Amino acid sequence: MARLLLVEDDLTIRTPLVRALRDRGHAVAAASTAMEGLRHTLDDRPDLVVLDLGLPDLDGGELLRMLRAVSAVPVIVATARDDEREIVRLLDAGADDYVVKPFTAVQLDARVRAVLRRGGPDRPDEEATLVVGGLRIDPRARQVTLNDVPVELTPREFDLLHHLAGRPGAVVTKRELLTEVWRIPYGGADKTVDVHLSWLRRKLGESAQQPRYLHTVRGVGVRLAPPGTDG
Repeated sequence: MARLLLVEDDLTIRTPLVRALRDRGHAVAAASTAMEGLRHTLDDRPDLVVLDLGLPDLDGGELLRMLRAVSAVPVIVATARDDEREIVRLLDAGADDYVVKPFTAVQLDARVRAVLRRGGPDRPDEEATLVVGGLRIDPRARQVTLNDVPVELTPREFDLLHHLAGRPGAVVTKRELLTEVWRIPYGGADKTVDVHLSWLRRKLGESAQQPRYLHTVRGVGVRLAPPGTDG
């Protein structure tokens, strides 16, 4: 059983959806405003948040940014906005998945289970602080330091570094990064990964030509390892 928080202001959607998700074995709390949803998330620590965008006090995208500043809770965005650029923007802001309205409770339940499986018992502790050389990645606070100096990262850059740091020394393919960090199961452009790696390298004080932590394995992927290890 998962503990879900549904942030949805439309009573005609919220009430039947809460009932249907409970019928499928979930414990479901509901909030009708962004601020109420933020309070529930901080106080009750749900396993997953289903977030509507059209909220009366704040846009759901703004609440998503607020959540990502204080919590790593998985978020599925429920939206009537089916514009591809808007969906990409939300995923880049830290959403784990999205579902376009109208949708059924069966469809949402499947997405909830899929997102929660990504953080299942066979995965490393997603909230444990990771240390690789002088890098320290704290997923609870979503903060990174390099030799005790804070490094300011975007949400996507943080997710990328955190994923790599959870597999130190291992070569991670671009396909895995697109699937696990960008949540794009099929298709997607390797260039997206290359651009974000370039930005991340710059913030870590290195380059592809002179790597310290991020080592490209040509034709395969990228490997995160402490300076001084064989690249």
